[in-house]
Amino acid sequence: MDITSSMVIDTLNMFVFLSVELTVLFLAISYLVGVLQEYIPPEKIQKILSDKHGKGYFIAGLLGAITPFCSCSTIPFLKGLLRAKAGFGTMMVFLFASPLLNPIIIGLFAVTFGLKVTAFYFVVAMGVSIIAGYLLEKFGFEQYIKPEAYLEPKPSCCGSSCSAKAKPVSKWMRIWRSTWSDFKTVLPYLVGGIALGSLIYGFMPTEFVASVAGEDNPLAIPIAAVIGIPLYIRAEAVIPLSSALAAKGMGLGAVMALIIGSAGASLTEVILLKSIFKNKMIIAFVSVIVTMAIAAGFLYSLIF
Repeated sequence: MDITSSMVIDTLNMFVFLSVELTVLFLAISYLVGVLQEYIPPEKIQKILSDKHGKGYFIAGLLGAITPFCSCSTIPFLKGLLRAKAGFGTMMVFLFASPLLNPIIIGLFAVTFGLKVTAFYFVVAMGVSIIAGYLLEKFGFEQYIKPEAYLEPKPSCCGSSCSAKAKPVSKWMRIWRSTWSDFKTVLPYLVGGIALGSLIYGFMPTEFVASVAGEDNPLAIPIAAVIGIPLYIRAEAVIPLSSALAAKGMGLGAVMALIIGSAGASLTEVILLKSIFKNKMIIAFVSVIVTMAIAAGFLYSLIF
């Protein structure tokens, strides 16, 4: 089997794998959010995540840290927070913190790089997430949320099921119909993001990444941060991959930048966010992740 055939197979395998995984994750998390909304009044969520004195931001960061979400699976949860009218700044803190600080990444970080490096990563990711959420709210970026993102999806129905004589629908079925309607809305974005991410995954070898982000390259950290964005790397894979790249000669500061870039803002997530945010908000989101990745990379190199 030649190299091109192997790359095509890797690309197709990744596309199928991500399609199944992200579909299941999106539906499961959307349904869970629907159930939570059924039992937890939106006012309570709004109160918890709307504290203007810093507490709400910190709670949002902790909430992100204890949720085992990847960058893409935060989207349905974010939609639920929007409909519950939670504070914009705290929602953004959750959006930044959740994929970067989920328990899987923190656990693998500790095992692979040790507790000191893990503590450094946690403090930087949490700190920048809180500051970015606060500043985005302060500068009025809430105006760049699409109006339709606040709307409850209309449950699909057909034939006599929508008539006045239709039988009452159980709350579980109602939640499922709302979940399915939500899923159909983001499906084009999901498929497009997965396709692009899979192509990049299949045709961008790790040797290339290591060569352009080696310790001898002064631009290694910015390059690693930017390369990380289009790579959709699952939490379970980002740390082992980074360890392998470090073994191939990639600088540890660049490794840190790659981890934050890939875990914090995958291309698939950015495309999915277009169903919620206008372009200026998308640009701000990506800018925060890239800035965080570059700053963490240089700071890591300076300290360690």
